[in-house]
Amino acid sequence: MYVDRIMTREVVQVAEDARVTQLAALMRDRHIRHLPVVREGHLIGLITSHDLERVGPSPVTTLSVGEANYLLGKLTAAKVMRPKVITCTPDTLVEEAARLLRQEKIGCLPVVEGGGKLVGILTHEDLLDFFLDITGCLAEDTTRIAVHLPDTIGQLGRFLTAINDAGGYIATVVSPVHPDQTGLRIVVVRYRAADPHALNRHLRDLGYDLLTETFPATGPMV
Repeated sequence: MYVDRIMTREVVQVAEDARVTQLAALMRDRHIRHLPVVREGHLIGLITSHDLERVGPSPVTTLSVGEANYLLGKLTAAKVMRPKVITCTPDTLVEEAARLLRQEKIGCLPVVEGGGKLVGILTHEDLLDFFLDITGCLAEDTTRIAVHLPDTIGQLGRFLTAINDAGGYIATVVSPVHPDQTGLRIVVVRYRAADPHALNRHLRDLGYDLLTETFPATGPMV
């Protein structure tokens, strides 16, 4: 999947002559932590909540509130923004964008195209929503099971076929391979079925060791 499928398209953005006091109020009122700075629709910088904290008055300042506000009112976005911004494009793979966020230890990726035109922004919240979606966490009508499978060809396919053959509709599958579990992989499946308890018993009868079970509206079972 590409970034353009999960990015935030309606980006709150500011011009380079916006005052710092305006930026702080905008972040507070819109509950955001990043403000792209644009010129004629093109990205020229980025301001984060940390940048505003950095230029704000110190708790031990001798300035009065009026004096501090006056000085902040003279600062503009152009003076506090970060001009070198790590970005991605709409056709960047979601996992590559996540790698960039993690590797660079940043909170967002402005999404640009056509020479720097700002078309969206990708934040940690967007990635979290994507994770919840692909794992089916928000699908309340599904049964979740986890099982250890041998990490060999065909094992995952046979397990999923067993669920289908027993009348289960597979909603999501997550199957990471952990280096510290040599020869094994964990498979987490969410499925829909008329009688999930019977389906799980059927899987056990086939020899599968279900590590965890969570049934719709009944809570977790071990």
